[in-house]
Amino acid sequence: MKVVIAIDSFKGSLSSMEGGNAVKAGILAAKPDANVIVKPLADGGEGTTDALIEGLGGERVNLSVTGPLGEPVDAYYGRLPESSSAIMEMATASGITLLPDGIKDPMRASTYGVGEMIADAIAKGCRDFIVGIGGSATNDGGIGMLKALGFAFKDENGNDVGEGGQALSRVASIQTNGRLADLENCRFRVACDVTNPLCGENGATFVYGPQKGVTDDMKSTLDAAMAHFADVTAKSLGHDNRDASGAGAAGGLGFAFLSYLNAELTPGIDLILDAVKLEQELADADIVVTGEGRLDFQTAMGKAPVGVAKLAKKHGAKVIAFAGGVTKEARACNDAGIDAFFPVVRGVTTLEDAMNPENAKANVQDAAEQVFRLL
Repeated sequence: MKVVIAIDSFKGSLSSMEGGNAVKAGILAAKPDANVIVKPLADGGEGTTDALIEGLGGERVNLSVTGPLGEPVDAYYGRLPESSSAIMEMATASGITLLPDGIKDPMRASTYGVGEMIADAIAKGCRDFIVGIGGSATNDGGIGMLKALGFAFKDENGNDVGEGGQALSRVASIQTNGRLADLENCRFRVACDVTNPLCGENGATFVYGPQKGVTDDMKSTLDAAMAHFADVTAKSLGHDNRDASGAGAAGGLGFAFLSYLNAELTPGIDLILDAVKLEQELADADIVVTGEGRLDFQTAMGKAPVGVAKLAKKHGAKVIAFAGGVTKEARACNDAGIDAFFPVVRGVTTLEDAMNPENAKANVQDAAEQVFRLL
């Protein structure tokens, strides 16, 4: 029997690999001769970097970068030296949770720190990048990131336009000759689960701006500034990505990746499953195990466990899911490819006790053992 495990983290309790290894221990207790493979799982959002560092044997690189409002912040990314790869989340450098005192200022908030992370990884030999862009504090069209990578944005007088959303309307010319030379040898794959264009009522400013502090009075002005930036970009670079799916992600950071770094924008779960080479292991798998902290209707709408299930069904494998808790609506997961799911909590308990890592690990292991005694 070959079993492949790809389980998402039980947030606040077990990491992806901790959960997966607990399932493995339970399976082997029931079936000592089983061939069990554990793969990390994430959806491109929070926790992706940690999951892939742990699951793919990478190293954590800590560094200080420029935070969203110009203050230094402690960020990190994952480096996989064997494949010259880097895994990073823009939120560790320019995320909304990093705003000092929670003060939101979309006119000043910058993605400069994201560019600093990328530049650091390039200097360390990385050429293949996986970047999650959720949770941003910014609406700067990615100008900050691009400036940190050597692109220059000048106003009519030849001066730097500054940082944040306020800079977009001032861009009169773009200089690319100062960009990092090694950028042309880099591949950027961006985890992006939104399809919004850059501008308009469905664009970055109108849809996502309010959560970053964009007021009703700012919307039209900032959106027009974003359109102006797209105009100058198209004139300078010869291509226009403002209407591309995902261009409006992370306050226009998606547009910057597409236009200046020739990136691929891919749904997060698809990108991660490809990165961990899950399908290669599924080709001859009998059973696939997935799960997360809580299975509910949202899981069935395309979260990581369902991504695993769909890939498993492509190869004819049975799919089992374990979760800390399940809701009545989790039945929708059966229609989404999960053949059976099981909560792991084994008795009346407090949430605190259930989420205690040692208790959670034991519960997952015990649940997996009992299920696999039937198989």
